[in-house]
Amino acid sequence: MSKPNFRFKHYDLHEQRAGTIVEVALNAVNNVRLMTAPQFQRFTEVLDFKYIGGVAKKSPVKLVIPEGGHWHLIVDMEGHHGLAESAVKVIAAPGAQKKAS
Repeated sequence: MSKPNFRFKHYDLHEQRAGTIVEVALNAVNNVRLMTAPQFQRFTEVLDFKYIGGVAKKSPVKLVIPEGGHWHLIVDMEGHHGLAESAVKVIAAPGAQKKAS
C-alpha cells in the first residue's frame, strides 16, 4: 500500500462537535488540512481527498469544524522546504457543555 511521499504530522482530534475551533501554531509555512476520518483514510492511501484549510502563511491558523464527527488534522510539507514544528489546540464550540466523567 502506498502512502504520501512527503513528511507530515498527524493529529487525531477524535469526536468533535460542529463549531469547535482548531487552532494550529506553526514555525514555518506549511499546509494545514482538516478532514473527516474517511477523507483521512483516502489521504493515507494517496487517493484524492477533500479537506478544509490549505497553505498556512501566518500562525496561528484557526479552522472551524463544520459538522460533528471524527476529525483529523494534518500538517504537511508538500510543496514547502521542510516540515514545520506545530502545536494544536482544540477550543470547544460556543455553548458546548463539558461531559461529566
